[in-house]
Amino acid sequence: MRLKYVLFLGSTLALAGCHQQTPADKVAAMPQQTFHMRGKIVDTDPSRGEITVDHQAIPGFMDAMTMPYKLAQPETISEMHKGDMITADLLVRKDAAGFRAPTLAHIVVVGQARPDTLPAVQYNVPQAGQDVPDFHLLNQSGKTIDLAQYKGKALLLTFVYTRCPLADFCPRMSNNFAQIDQSLASDPELYKNTHLLSISFDPAYDTPAVLKSYGGAHTGKFTKETFQHWEFAAPAAADLLKVEQFFNVGVTPGGDPAKLSHSLSTVLIGKDGKIVAWHPSNDWKPEDVLAEVKQAAK
Repeated sequence: MRLKYVLFLGSTLALAGCHQQTPADKVAAMPQQTFHMRGKIVDTDPSRGEITVDHQAIPGFMDAMTMPYKLAQPETISEMHKGDMITADLLVRKDAAGFRAPTLAHIVVVGQARPDTLPAVQYNVPQAGQDVPDFHLLNQSGKTIDLAQYKGKALLLTFVYTRCPLADFCPRMSNNFAQIDQSLASDPELYKNTHLLSISFDPAYDTPAVLKSYGGAHTGKFTKETFQHWEFAAPAAADLLKVEQFFNVGVTPGGDPAKLSHSLSTVLIGKDGKIVAWHPSNDWKPEDVLAEVKQAAK
């Protein structure tokens, strides 16, 4: 079955390749879709500006497999090595002939295979039953909070930064959380036994005032929001890397300081302070995570 799938995919890509006479501006005008990828680099080809990735299944696009991909920014290939674990956006154009021009963008190395100019960083892979460190954060009200204070409740947390321009990343996480928050509010007992927390990995910009405005906009209560159930917070700059490493959030600054390439991480922590579930991409559905939260809150 796996071989048949690979052959079918090859035919699909080949079909798209038969239209090379289509002007680049026509291809660029085709609808674009974005998928999230996670995998391991098995080869790099600087001359072609592409890397070969052994990646996990990409929901809605393809099964797990190994294949080469063009880079949206070929000059970044010097920072990538065989064996590196990465997350990335897979950008594809689509018309009646199928998917075209698969390209990788917003690549984040979440595990280095070879020491580079930067020290190797080891990222934890969140697992069910794992104790969560008592990280300290500064919330939207300028108050220092710590994760231990939520013991006794089911805590659902995710990572965002308020300037994120990608609709399928931070905005999608915040919109998903808004749906979950509204659903939980319909059950007073369940609402009392749960809590939501959005953590920014951009503490220099995401000050309490910025987080308060951002949070109020997403809860829909704006200046009337009390943040009793859904908080927005950021770690101190000195603690940021530890938080990112534990929750497996890879963040790479871009040329524009307002744009950060990053991976995603949504974690459900049980009443006992241990991890219940981890969602490392943007393909989870609010109703599915809501069901997990309800179970954890019992």
